[in-house]
Amino acid sequence: MHSLSPIVLVLLVAVLAVTACRSLRVPPMLGYLVVGFMAGPGVMNLIPQGEETEFLGEIGIVFMMFSIGLEFSLAKLKAMRQLVFGIGLAQVLLTLFLIGAIVWWLTGSPLAGFAVGGALALSSTAIVSKLLSERLEMAQPHGQLAIGVLLFQDLAVVPLLILLPAFAANSDRLWMDLGLALVKVVVVMSLLLVFGQRLMRPWFHLVARQRSGELFTINVLLVTLGIAFLTQLAGLSLALGAFVAGMLISETEYRFQVEEDIKPFRDILLGFFFVTVGMKLDIGVLLDRAGDIGVMLLLLLPVKLAVVYLLARLFGHRAKDSLKGALALAQGGEFGFVLLALSGNLGLISSPVEQSALAAIVLSMLVAPFLIQHAERICSRLIKQDWALQAVDLHQVLVQSMAKDEHVIICGYGRSGQSLARLLEAEGISFFALDMDPERVREAGEAGDPVVFGDAAKREVLMAAGAMRAKTVVITFADTHASERIIHVVHDLRRDLPVIVRTIDDSDITRLREAGADEVVAEVMEGSLMLASHALMVMGVPMSRVLRRIRTVREQRYSLFTGFFRGASDELDGIDDSDQPRLLSVQLVAGAHAIGMPLGGVKLDSLGVGVRGIRRRNVRLAHVAADSELLEGDVLVLLGRPAALAQAEALLLQG
Repeated sequence: MHSLSPIVLVLLVAVLAVTACRSLRVPPMLGYLVVGFMAGPGVMNLIPQGEETEFLGEIGIVFMMFSIGLEFSLAKLKAMRQLVFGIGLAQVLLTLFLIGAIVWWLTGSPLAGFAVGGALALSSTAIVSKLLSERLEMAQPHGQLAIGVLLFQDLAVVPLLILLPAFAANSDRLWMDLGLALVKVVVVMSLLLVFGQRLMRPWFHLVARQRSGELFTINVLLVTLGIAFLTQLAGLSLALGAFVAGMLISETEYRFQVEEDIKPFRDILLGFFFVTVGMKLDIGVLLDRAGDIGVMLLLLLPVKLAVVYLLARLFGHRAKDSLKGALALAQGGEFGFVLLALSGNLGLISSPVEQSALAAIVLSMLVAPFLIQHAERICSRLIKQDWALQAVDLHQVLVQSMAKDEHVIICGYGRSGQSLARLLEAEGISFFALDMDPERVREAGEAGDPVVFGDAAKREVLMAAGAMRAKTVVITFADTHASERIIHVVHDLRRDLPVIVRTIDDSDITRLREAGADEVVAEVMEGSLMLASHALMVMGVPMSRVLRRIRTVREQRYSLFTGFFRGASDELDGIDDSDQPRLLSVQLVAGAHAIGMPLGGVKLDSLGVGVRGIRRRNVRLAHVAADSELLEGDVLVLLGRPAALAQAEALLLQG
């Protein structure tokens, strides 16, 4: 009977490590890497290290590549050919040459240089894709750059696996083997993309008609692993086959259901992959060969970072995007383990060199999450100004925003931003949008929308967009990190400018409010309200009662809504709303009458004006007591009728 104790211990350590990482806001994959190191042969030896363990971890990469494939289409892949076959090809060749030449000089063996250079030229698809996906950066320019280069690196594994044995055996059939491999790649990929595209939709139709969730999930696993198996038989990587499978399914209407079904398998197995990576760290090797490992790390991280950055700039990418892409790709990759193991077995490299390179790759993978997580901060320090491109961008923003006044600045022009823009247009309210997707900006600009390419987290861009004349800033994309940066910049410019933020669920509401957001709108909350309203009406509840119920919930949930609708009739058409309650932000500038007074002492309630919030030093105060002392710089959010608001503003500022 097998003991469950090692498995239970590993699961316990995994739960504790990942929980600690999330509490410290560190990428959870670091927890898995630590678990692998602790449970592997180097420390506690709880998990046996062998081919079966590594293969199970590789299946995690398969499902991750499948998920990435779901985000792509054939048209998108064709559009990225410059990234894949331009920068990707140049990066692999140049990195291999530079690192190979240095290793050749250090070891005196050109074959060792080629083997180590090829292994270190590859980056970690699993780490980069997972982190970019979690941070919602996959569609951003640096995310596209990283994914395009990673796709070519997966393709480059095939010729490298052919060249290493050929060099070791001094084969005179080298060019024939390479030609055969190229033909094999072209034939297999053509068959999958041409015939697979025609078969995938009817096959999924057939399975979906059976109306069985279990059968549908089994079919997803069959397609994912089946196509990966076919590419492996053809001498290609499992990961490349899984990517193609995901890309084929992305062309069908089942894409989103497939993505949900595959997520549990992907996350669990990918976590196990990171555990297997951590197992490769041997404390004895780290101590005995610290100097050699340090040399390998210096060859790996700075060289690859410089190569990717310079190539991206050469191909016309912005400095910031180039550096963020280079930081994402600076680490070693999982296929580097395969190439190093093969090179060691063939005698191309000595055991000490192999162990040092392996340790360097694992350590670089440990560093990678921090590089990606802090890429924005690193870029702001290293790239002070990209004057040529920035001047053009700011000029474009200034030209288009000059005519705007009392407008809304929309940060992010995706579906949410465009829906907001349509509603503002219907109310006759002007807006100006900033977005980081060049294609979306181009299409929206051609349609006549006031949207430009610009990073709303930059002070200069917000000023050019008219932040000093704007009435409100609305952040429409659900990225908490980016939202916090934008809120900070907005309040540095104008502490009285309201900021409204969108988020996915309620988990980040407190964090965003503490950062200074005037209101945070959670999609889950609004979706549940719409579901409830439809369900109540279907059950026969009168519409007026449903609207009152939804209104009450919103008043309780959103402080800015409180009091807006009380006393208003259910039918507003034809009613003059010029005297309806509204919001006004008043900043207590130096010399204001209310500075130093308790909030209750100002007696705003006697005017029929309520205080819906106070923002102090860019932080929104959740609870404001009547005896709270008002300070210079405080921004009071008032609610009342227009005439009363005017009196309240005069009372606060002049007395």
